[in-house]
Amino acid sequence: MAQGNNYGQSSNGVADESPNMLVYRKMEDVIARMQDEKNGIPIRTVKSFLSKIPSVFSGSDIVQWLIKNLSIEDPAVYLCKRTMQNKARLELADYEAESLARLQRAFARKWEFIFMQAEAQAKVDKKRDKIERKILDSQERAFWGCPGCVNTTEVDIKKSSRMRNPHKTRKSVYGLQNDIRSHSPTHTPAPESKPPTEEELHEEIKYWQVQLDRHRLKMSKVAESLLAYTEQYVEYDPFLMPPDPSNPWLSDDTTFWEAEASKEPNQQRVKRWGFSIDEALKDPVGREQFLKFLESEFSSENLRFWLAVEDLKKRPMREVPARVQEIWQEFLAPGAPSAINLDSKSYDKTTQNVKEPGRHTFGDAQEHIYKLMKSDSYPRFLRSSAYQELLQAKKKGRNIPIFPCHKNCTPTLRASSNLL
Repeated sequence: MAQGNNYGQSSNGVADESPNMLVYRKMEDVIARMQDEKNGIPIRTVKSFLSKIPSVFSGSDIVQWLIKNLSIEDPAVYLCKRTMQNKARLELADYEAESLARLQRAFARKWEFIFMQAEAQAKVDKKRDKIERKILDSQERAFWGCPGCVNTTEVDIKKSSRMRNPHKTRKSVYGLQNDIRSHSPTHTPAPESKPPTEEELHEEIKYWQVQLDRHRLKMSKVAESLLAYTEQYVEYDPFLMPPDPSNPWLSDDTTFWEAEASKEPNQQRVKRWGFSIDEALKDPVGREQFLKFLESEFSSENLRFWLAVEDLKKRPMREVPARVQEIWQEFLAPGAPSAINLDSKSYDKTTQNVKEPGRHTFGDAQEHIYKLMKSDSYPRFLRSSAYQELLQAKKKGRNIPIFPCHKNCTPTLRASSNLL
């Protein structure tokens, strides 16, 4: 029994000293003052038709009682006093200036009284010693520094909760268990925590290894990249900029079809190839010009392999095994006529995948070749005279011949497919 009493006393002592109790006591004090018979919220009985409703009070009564009994204008007095002191260390922060403007609108009727209070307090502060004035300034700043939270002059609720709460485990997005500390102020601390097992430690190591590989960007960098992307593609967005030439199905202007028939890409289209290698590969004319440039340098096998793998992904399943063998014999087999350069890891994995052919057999090899083209072939294509001539063709008024359309493709069909 003695042990039980001691344990109960210790647990009650911990509960009484918890930072939550500071808030609870303040709430209880306010509620007790509201229920006071003389100075509390007026409670009355409302008569209705053939009935009476006892113990009734309105929301406006609560608001008026709070305004009258709680010094809710004290933050406004403090911020107003800060504006009167011409010192760099006492300048208002952005959130404090916004709060002052909001309070000034809320207390517009009694702002003169608040200003007079702040002015009187500022005069009293000037009469104090320098050391005493600095101490009071720091105390006031600490008291009003976290509006809506427990005062930092008493107990920091976040630090206290982190110290009291034990470890918890949860499933992460990667399917691993990672240890966290609960930040919930209502979490009940466990009496004992078991040491982690060897398996749990291995799982935690795996979790942190995965976390190290994650890409982390600041929100400012993300916003800058989004703005740059939007500015780059704004002229290609028909919702923001009128397309040039206009859509022939909407404007009855056949300039778009005539441009397709003349086999000459406009400057806007050629300029888009320079945004990224994806833009060049996505455009059929861009792919053809890129392939033509690589053939002139006798290095077209990488792009032809990439295009062959893309075509493989669209083939029916009955044609996939035969097409996989064709690609292997042409680009990867020993003595292949158009051998490509792969690292040993990608080559070994592709060799294993060929034994069970599928649409994604050459996925690793294609990714490796894509990176090679992006870092080597594509920059050389942008610096080449062929691309520069295409880019300047519109300005000079020259017609640069482009690869013709497919035999079975009419200009009208090509125009409609581009519009879709």
